[in-house]
Parts: sequence; C-alpha cells; structure tokens
Amino acid sequence: MQPADSRHERGTTGGQVIGHHETGGAVPNYEAQLEDALALYSRHGVPSVKLGYVDFAQGIEHEDADGVMRTEWHYGQYMVDHDARAREAFARHRIAMNPHEPVKDTGLRRTYPHVMSREGARGQEYNSPGGGGNPVDYTTILPFTRLLAGPMDFTPGIFDLGPDKSHHTPSTLANQLALYVVLYSPLQMAADLPEHYETNLAAFQFIKDVAVDWDDTRVLNGEIGDYVTIARKERGGDDWYLGGITDGVGRMLDAPLSFLDPGRDYVAEIYRDGPRADWRSDPLDIEITDVIVDASTRLDLRLAPGGGQAIRFRPANDEDRAAIPRYEAID
Repeated sequence: MQPADSRHERGTTGGQVIGHHETGGAVPNYEAQLEDALALYSRHGVPSVKLGYVDFAQGIEHEDADGVMRTEWHYGQYMVDHDARAREAFARHRIAMNPHEPVKDTGLRRTYPHVMSREGARGQEYNSPGGGGNPVDYTTILPFTRLLAGPMDFTPGIFDLGPDKSHHTPSTLANQLALYVVLYSPLQMAADLPEHYETNLAAFQFIKDVAVDWDDTRVLNGEIGDYVTIARKERGGDDWYLGGITDGVGRMLDAPLSFLDPGRDYVAEIYRDGPRADWRSDPLDIEITDVIVDASTRLDLRLAPGGGQAIRFRPANDEDRAAIPRYEAID
C-alpha cells in the first residue's frame, strides 16, 4: 500500500460553497424568492445549487388563477412548467443547478448545459438511517436504466461502511470509489463526513484525483444487475480512469486496456478489494498498488461480493519505470 503523500497527485484548488434549496414541495413559496436568492448567490460567487422537492404523489399545492387551492402530481405538468421556469432563472444568473426529486431528463441539457446533473432515482441517501436501503445489485442496474436518460447525482464516496452499522451500505470501499467512474455526473461530491475521510486518506486520494467529465467512454463488459466495467478518458487530459463493480457475487473480470495510447507506458494506480473484502463482513478491506501497463495489457479484476475496483491510468515517466513493477496477470 502506498501512503497518500507518495502518490502522483494533481494540483488541487480551494473548496467552493454550493447552495442547497430544499423546497419541501412548496413551489409557489420557492418561486416567490428565487430571483432574490439567485441574485444574492451571484453577488457572493456561489457557482451552483442543489435543489430538492421532497414531496411525493399528489402533494404539490398551489392556488390557481381563481384562488382555488389545487394539488398537483409531483411529476405532472405543473412541475414540468416549474422546472422550465427555474431553469430559465438559473440561466439568467449563470448558476449551475442539480435538481433532486426532479422531472425526467429529456435532452434539454443541450440547450441548458448549466443543468449539470440531477438525481431521479434512489440515490445514496437511501442507504442512510431510515432510508430503507438499496439492494446490493442496485448500482449494477443504473448504467443500463436511469443513466440512459442523462447524468445522475448518486452522491458516492461513503467511507463509513462498517458492518456494525444499522444502515449498512451494500458496498465495499473499493466499490464506492469505482462509482465515480461508473455513474456519470459532471458534478460530483464527496458525500461522507470529513472525519471519515481522515481515517483513510490513501483511499481518499482517488476521489481527489478522479475527473468529473470525459472525452471518451468505453464499456469493457457488463450484465444488467450483475456487473459492469467502464473506462473513461478525462476531458482535456491524458489520464484514463476505470471503474468496475459487481452485485453480491464475487467475480474475476477481464479488462483489456486497448483504449490506452499504443506504444505508451502508463502507471495504473489501482484501488481494489482486499482478500477479506465483503460488503457484509469486511467492507473496508482495500489494497492500493501501482503497476506499469500499456495498451497490450489485460488486467484481471478481482471483485469481492458487493465490491469493485477503481483505477487511474496516468502516462509513465522514466522515474516511474525505474521504480514501479510491470503488471503480471493473476494466475
């Protein structure tokens, strides 16, 4: 295992404040304050906002033109119209938005690219206390279903995974890292508490490094509800990232690296399930290692039950080649 301060690290910048507008479904009240709120954010340089509409079924209330109180379906025409009004307001103030409990993504991101992501499925919050929990195969289904409609803000990155937790998240630590690659969203966050990251800074390094938008995507393998492996090239850079996840069944998967530039060596910074890893009994067991690979390499991905593997591929230099071993396949 490599300590965090010895690994190749990209430059980092300071954090930004992101707004959170939880409306509770009180849409008329929110719209009455929206322009003032966005003007305030503009003055203070707040670049983006996460919106929330926690009110379901026919629970959206408003008065019609005659003063009669109406109840609207959460995903009906009234909310579609509200989404359009909010989208226009955020565009005027040049602030990005990330709606939760949203109406379906329908391709309008081409016209309104400031709508960077949205939730629209059972996100990570369902794995919190009282959330009911997502099944262990859930994230192996999303790339073939919800993600076809557009980016999803799942909020991965949970490190507080101990099996003693009553809200046991069905995932290993390596799986949580792999989700940053598997589940596409150009607006990502580290969703756990800072103190939980401080106890495992070596694993947190992947979250610091991983890109959020991509120039190229390759799906290396996948079966709906069983497993999926995706490789993506960072936007405007030379690094590639790979994320592989599985359901409750441990697996060995083959990952050909033919997407890498031919004739070029890369350092594969690998975050993989440890030998004892299992989402039920030892979710925090993780191995972190560096090897030299190239486009002819075929990696063996060992995934624990509920596990995963996350890899950063960066171009190697002479110093890397002198210090880091070449990859040898697992027998």
